[in-house]
Amino acid sequence: MKNKQLAQVNIAKMKAPLDDPMMKEFVDFLEPINKLAEESPGFIWRLKDEEGGPSSNIESPLEDDAILVNMSVWEDLATLKAFSYQTVHTYFIRNGKQWFEKMDKPHMVLWWVDAGHQPTLAEAAEKLELLARNGPTAEAFLFSRAFDAHGEKYSK
Repeated sequence: MKNKQLAQVNIAKMKAPLDDPMMKEFVDFLEPINKLAEESPGFIWRLKDEEGGPSSNIESPLEDDAILVNMSVWEDLATLKAFSYQTVHTYFIRNGKQWFEKMDKPHMVLWWVDAGHQPTLAEAAEKLELLARNGPTAEAFLFSRAFDAHGEKYSK
């Protein structure tokens, strides 16, 4: 087992409540996309509610009920990137503006955690703030400006 794994969080501010017809397509695909993630190579863990349901059922730590939080842990950058951009998940990335507002602060961040660690919502909020304050660093970064588990700029 590797001693580091990649954590990610992304947040999104909904344009309407989850039960609004505008959100139907997004809501209808929450379970299948979560299942696809869990069955994808490199997947380790994802944030769920107390009953094992989607993280959309969890109250946001960001003091805004319209913000959804998605958090997961992956073996490495390559497996997370493959799931994010080489599966049907890309449809939801490309079409997110249908359901979500543009955010002024970073809405996604990546960081390395010790193997077996399940990040907390407070930790995720701290990483988003770190990225907003300092830009991409080895402690909080983006796909486009990534760092490896040793803190070096990522290169394939």
